[in-house]
Amino acid sequence: MIENVRCTASDGAQTGARVTRPSEESRGALMFVHGVGSTAAIWDRQLEAFGDEYVCAAIELRGNGALPDPDPALITRAGYAADVCAVADSLGAKRFTVVGCSLGGVVAFELWEGAPQRVEAMLILGSFARYPDAERNAEQLRAQAVELGNMRAFAQARAAKLGLPPARMRETIEQYACKSLASFLAATDATWTGDYRAVLPTIDVPVLVAYGEHDTVAPRALAEEIAAGIPGAQLAIIPDSGHVANADNPAAFNRLLREFLATLR
Repeated sequence: MIENVRCTASDGAQTGARVTRPSEESRGALMFVHGVGSTAAIWDRQLEAFGDEYVCAAIELRGNGALPDPDPALITRAGYAADVCAVADSLGAKRFTVVGCSLGGVVAFELWEGAPQRVEAMLILGSFARYPDAERNAEQLRAQAVELGNMRAFAQARAAKLGLPPARMRETIEQYACKSLASFLAATDATWTGDYRAVLPTIDVPVLVAYGEHDTVAPRALAEEIAAGIPGAQLAIIPDSGHVANADNPAAFNRLLREFLATLR
């Protein structure tokens, strides 16, 4: 059963998570981190699949529509990492495996920079260490959102470019649309403009880097750059999926995650 928890991060921002907990002893903790266009609910299929074995938390990142909007100045990559740690603390998880999609992968790298002792392993999905032409990409997204004037209109335009299966269009639009324009503009900067290429060689926990077969936002080349930069990292494709492969093809993604977790044991 999925429960919603709320807590306060170290800088005072409100955060929370959708959580499942096993009835018997847990095999560990999994922290799922969504992308800039999603909400924590994008991980519900994973919470249902792994909640009987692991403490699972799908982080609801600050300024994400399901939570009160913070000061936009608090919507930063470091702030997102603080959200993950706050939720982990509330669940008593000193160490955890990070499973991050897109922005969620960026947050995993930020966690490694700021709190590496807490990270047991990483699964990075549809993400990047440095996005090509990052500032220009962020500026174009911000300008489009401002021009359209509201997040629902932006969501409809953006969803058409994500290589989504038809059944996923409505979910994607609704998850974009629940965010405020001010929070989304700040989140856009936080998502696309980091550079973690120098961080990759320092990561010394098990890492699996995955990408969706039809992902045009963060395609194979960006996954390959991450995998090549992290000693011992593995690379995997999720077939029949786009940018948010865990939701586009949950069966294939869950199988891959389960196999990865088995290697950790």
